[in-house]
Amino acid sequence: MGELKKAPEYYGRPRRELQRFVPADARRILDVGCGAGAFAAGLLEARPDLEITGIEFDPEAARRAAEVLHAVHTGDAHAVIPTLPRGAFDCICLNDVLEHLLEPGDLLGMLPPLLAPGGRVTASIPSVRYFWNVVDLALKGRWEYADEGICDRTHLRFFTRSSMIALFRDSGFTVETVEGINPTGSLKFKAFNALTLGRFADMKYLQFVLAGRPAGMGDEK
Repeated sequence: MGELKKAPEYYGRPRRELQRFVPADARRILDVGCGAGAFAAGLLEARPDLEITGIEFDPEAARRAAEVLHAVHTGDAHAVIPTLPRGAFDCICLNDVLEHLLEPGDLLGMLPPLLAPGGRVTASIPSVRYFWNVVDLALKGRWEYADEGICDRTHLRFFTRSSMIALFRDSGFTVETVEGINPTGSLKFKAFNALTLGRFADMKYLQFVLAGRPAGMGDEK
């Protein structure tokens, strides 16, 4: 079976909505799954004092990222991470990465040694309970894979808000932030949310961002 390929533009999205989750005092960043470097480029535009290292599996995307980042390692993150220096990063970013892994907890569990004291891991993860995804499944009986989105055909794992939190905790992290991003503005959702008294408010968000630190790690730098 041939490897599934992404269109080049998939790797070039700046994801500006994620920039604010990189701590203000972080200086050394590891961007796991950095794509073509668009997220890092936006960060550096806003915060030119940052030093950003990337890991990217796709060789062409990694080549493009190397023109932006301070260093880029090409290959499987599971193989690259053990070669990186311990305590070298103030923040490790995983932007829509974990859902592409068969065992995402294994990768998360490899990250604590790379963090400096007080370091954080941030991850954006699609929510399978997103309103329109639930509508397609529950009301229309559809679960159709696509080139991107929640039903991206390269996704190996699917998460709800609660299972994202469990993933972090089971991987040895204390979760400090859980915030929905990219909300639907649909009037249908607003009506549904009102009728259900906000019980399903998490369905508003396409993704959630989690930020955490290794359990037991102090905040001293």
